[in-house]
Amino acid sequence: MAAPTNAPPPLAPGLLPNLKFDAVAGFLVFLIAMPLCLAIARASGFPPIAGIWTAVVGGVLCTLISNAQLTIKGPAAGLIVIVYGAVTELGAEFGADLSDADRAFLGYKLALGVGVTAGVVQILLGLVRAGRLADFFPLTPVHGMLASIGLIIIAKQAYEVLGVAPEKGAGPLELYAGLPAALGRINPEIALIGLVGLLILFGLPLVKAGWVRKVPAQLVVLVAAVALGLAFDLEHKHTYLFPDSFFDMNHRAEFEVGPRFLVDMPEVLQNPAEAFAVPDFRGVLTATGIQYVVLFCLIGSLESLLSAKAIELVDPWRRKTNFDRDLLAVGAANTLCAAIGALPMISEIVRSKANIDSGGRTKAANLFHGLFLLGFVLLFPNLIHHIPLAALGAMLVYTGFRLANPVEFVRTYKVGSEQFIVFVGTILATLATDLLIGIGVGIGLKVAFHVWHGCSVRGLFTCDVEAVPEGDRLVVLVVRRAAVFSNWLGVRAVIFREAERRDEVVLDLSRTRLVDHTVMEKLHQLEDDFAHLGKRLKVIGLEEHVPLSGHPLAARKGAGRESTPAAV
Repeated sequence: MAAPTNAPPPLAPGLLPNLKFDAVAGFLVFLIAMPLCLAIARASGFPPIAGIWTAVVGGVLCTLISNAQLTIKGPAAGLIVIVYGAVTELGAEFGADLSDADRAFLGYKLALGVGVTAGVVQILLGLVRAGRLADFFPLTPVHGMLASIGLIIIAKQAYEVLGVAPEKGAGPLELYAGLPAALGRINPEIALIGLVGLLILFGLPLVKAGWVRKVPAQLVVLVAAVALGLAFDLEHKHTYLFPDSFFDMNHRAEFEVGPRFLVDMPEVLQNPAEAFAVPDFRGVLTATGIQYVVLFCLIGSLESLLSAKAIELVDPWRRKTNFDRDLLAVGAANTLCAAIGALPMISEIVRSKANIDSGGRTKAANLFHGLFLLGFVLLFPNLIHHIPLAALGAMLVYTGFRLANPVEFVRTYKVGSEQFIVFVGTILATLATDLLIGIGVGIGLKVAFHVWHGCSVRGLFTCDVEAVPEGDRLVVLVVRRAAVFSNWLGVRAVIFREAERRDEVVLDLSRTRLVDHTVMEKLHQLEDDFAHLGKRLKVIGLEEHVPLSGHPLAARKGAGRESTPAAV
């Protein structure tokens, strides 16, 4: 996302002068967040209400701890695959002799134990200032991981939209292979609700009328879906007849509908205990449990930090986030969430961007969004029960499409063919195995391309930067060997160290054998950050490097010669 170009209105200091703006933004974000929280929780194998509690905790606790001004904390579609995997695998290990329902509930409680542990680890990561580690991961495999998550979500939720049960235990590739057969088994009334939802989600953004664009598409989907659910009397179990063939309207098939196609809500007001659950820690130290603790921490922290960084870049007032403090806040909130039966959370980018677009000014908007959710659940729990699951499935299919948008495939190909191979390789490995292996394959492919392009093993992991001062205001940093994702943290540390003493930093890359796409993009962001701080970062020495594509952020391959540095 590009930084805003229009000058923002003056920002009054403190929370109170901005309260009316934050309250309105928080309410509008709440309208978007409520159905998504329910949908993400259910798709993760958690009770739908668990997603609401996550956003409430994130809105209140993270607002108190983090200094991130515009990020909205809550459950994210990017964690569905991990959470659902923990529920199903741990449930299978510890509840093999139980019924399907009891095994699913046991898996849910075991996943909560993993969530508490992962939250504590995130707290520790925040305390040891590990927020900068998000800069270690190469961008292309991370984008590939997110795209693969989107494809997995689509594969699972497409069946929900059609009102058809998928094959038990089927992986993403099997689910895609089974979709043609599922089309012949659709439940027409349920499918109509789901398809209307998809039509609204994909079609409403295309409407050019300004007032239409201001209406959250998710809210329109909810209104339409609840109305259709009432028309089809989904509250009561019954059957109906529908022509089973367009070519033979006289022959009708029988279909069943009922409350199982609606959101299952506990009686929050009558029995609050039903809305919460206690973690089970028996699975934490098993191989499966350790794997999911790592995944919760790695993917959750990475997604959260990248989202917070992206929102920082589009903050109209260019305020800086302390990412270590934000990671600490997310870890504390995740620990509390898992302790009460709620989903893990991150800094969610779509809702955060909606917060900016709605006029949010301070972190109070995150607080208001959480409080509005809490009030809605306490006051109108029965209304939530009338939401058809097919509508939530449609929202997740749309979310999955945005994660795996074809535009991202095209953009990656334009950056370079080797980036496209890494991107697609990450996706295929993830779909065929799991997220941890998928991201590992992506990073492995990235390293292999670097070595193939002449980067030495030493150059991959060591930072070789010489600082050449030129007066009190200027320093030239000469980088040797390589500037790639795996040594970027060292290069970045030198840049910031020198920037504290001088107004201008010149980064000379003429002696590098390779400057990869990740570093090119991060340098582009740093140039913009320096400009807003009243300083200057200038990159030189790439004139004789060979770009690997025509894209301005493509990797550059050079001779890496020990010659005179480029002229400033």
